[in-house]
Amino acid sequence: MAQLRIALAQLNVTVGDISGNAELILDWSRRAADAEAQLVLFPETALTGYPVEDLALRQSFIAESRRSVDRLAERLADDGLGELVVVVGYLDRTDEPEHPKGGHPQNVAAVLHRGTVVARYAKHHLPNYGVFDEFRYFQPGRELAVLTIGGVDVALAICEDLWQDGGPVAAAAEAGAGLLAVINASPYERDKDDTRGELVSRRAIEARCALAYVNLVGGQDELVFDGDSMIADADGTLVVRGPQFVEDLVLADLELPDSRPVDGRTVSSAEKLIISRHHVSDGYPLPGKTITAPRYPRLSADEEVYSALVLGLRDYCGKNGIERVYLGLSGGIDSTLVAAIARDAIGAEHVYGISNPSAYSSEHSKTDAAELAERLGLHYSTVPIAAAVDTFNTLIDIDGIAAENLQARIRAVIWMAESNQHGPSIVLACGNKSELAVGYSTIYGDAVGGFAPIKDVPKTWVWRLAKWRNDHAVARGERPPIPENTITKEPSAELRPGQKDTDSLPPYDVLDKILAEYVEGDQGRAQIIAAGFDAELVDRVMRLVDRAEYKRRQYPPGTKISFKAFGRDRRLPITNGWREEHEPAPVVPAAAGTD
Repeated sequence: MAQLRIALAQLNVTVGDISGNAELILDWSRRAADAEAQLVLFPETALTGYPVEDLALRQSFIAESRRSVDRLAERLADDGLGELVVVVGYLDRTDEPEHPKGGHPQNVAAVLHRGTVVARYAKHHLPNYGVFDEFRYFQPGRELAVLTIGGVDVALAICEDLWQDGGPVAAAAEAGAGLLAVINASPYERDKDDTRGELVSRRAIEARCALAYVNLVGGQDELVFDGDSMIADADGTLVVRGPQFVEDLVLADLELPDSRPVDGRTVSSAEKLIISRHHVSDGYPLPGKTITAPRYPRLSADEEVYSALVLGLRDYCGKNGIERVYLGLSGGIDSTLVAAIARDAIGAEHVYGISNPSAYSSEHSKTDAAELAERLGLHYSTVPIAAAVDTFNTLIDIDGIAAENLQARIRAVIWMAESNQHGPSIVLACGNKSELAVGYSTIYGDAVGGFAPIKDVPKTWVWRLAKWRNDHAVARGERPPIPENTITKEPSAELRPGQKDTDSLPPYDVLDKILAEYVEGDQGRAQIIAAGFDAELVDRVMRLVDRAEYKRRQYPPGTKISFKAFGRDRRLPITNGWREEHEPAPVVPAAAGTD
């Protein structure tokens, strides 16, 4: 058996910042070498960031990615790191002179050693579902690269190659690999760490070898990558587990089968992949001291989601140069949770809460908002809107929903004005997924903003996360940041006397269950009713969801935490005549409660 010290570098990179990402890779390679690693794996497209989307169609971007990976290999050698084997993801293209752009883009892993790129592997399986559009951009690879490193045969794969049956996993087994090294940019979803762990175990057994899985970490627009790198042995036992939501260098000493001599290129029976072999390095001297492989404990479901929301907002602000955020503080649970997330993400000194009481605002809403600001230590100001509403009422004659929406839009004008005046900053939209689903928001009112932290968080989870945040503070000996009254009081938009959310919507515990079936489960009317829900209520909720599509298109981006988020995952036409059997006929798009 040969011994190999491997390093999994779960990095936080920025899409498009090729030079900055290269510096990170160089720095973390140095850390790996200092830890006496012989092989370091960086995430999928770590050099270019992920996902690059239509940047993949720009030839200048591809060309810079290709130049940079060659320069990175040279710089590693120049810095005395040439003996370290570095596997890094980047954007490349096929070389086809007859192609109008010189070739098709490809998602590639490069193997850097002694100043050069000694091998390349192009991703074979290209995901084309959910948030992924890789089949639109990339051409699949047809070869499995097997590297001989320190007397061990190491096969390469990239992310989706692990999620699909056969292909590179089966080919790695046929090649007799001792280690399958998989580089990934796998976005976070609730409970996905369990799914990934089971997948890694299963694929290690199928590949008949140990499997090392390194994942990206950090926020990129709506997506958050959670790290959670891991290693399984050939029996499928997870022997190494990295931390979640933080950069880290995960180190492990692995005892692996000796490489076996094979002449020439072979073809696997699994999808006829060409197995290309590359001798990279001979055996290494054993490191001075054996390390204990880490097994970080998994976060609870609540802490996991909250951590994703914090990281998503932090990186959205940090990577876009946003120095402060503004939000309306109503004393309600949604804006309260968003304020707590913002404080934890970028610091209280960068968060500005604005209270805009109207003629209908309750006293507890004003006092709850002020107490929250005091507990969180954020900036707080009060700008009453009654006078502005009265002025508008002298100009136009409106009532009902139109008058309610006017109040919401006046508030939004104030938030946006403050943000414009004190940039670089953005307004945070505080709507949750339940409200977004049924259109319970005001366009150009509470729906304005540059980012929506809880856009993908159902209302029942908003309460759940608020309670967790308070419990977490108590466990650390801190004062709970969220006033108890905010958590327990009945939600209300407070745009008319005595208004409650339940005047317009079903109870949220019921609504969220129906939405889970219809939005995330893509279940039809009959299936949802069969699950035990009232037919009239199902019709009503489905109608509200369908009619609100045009509003969701105008909503700010927000962190994805569910299997199916609005926008990137769930994409339906605004003009849509399809209705389930027995559902009321199509109507002109309108809003639920407000618009």
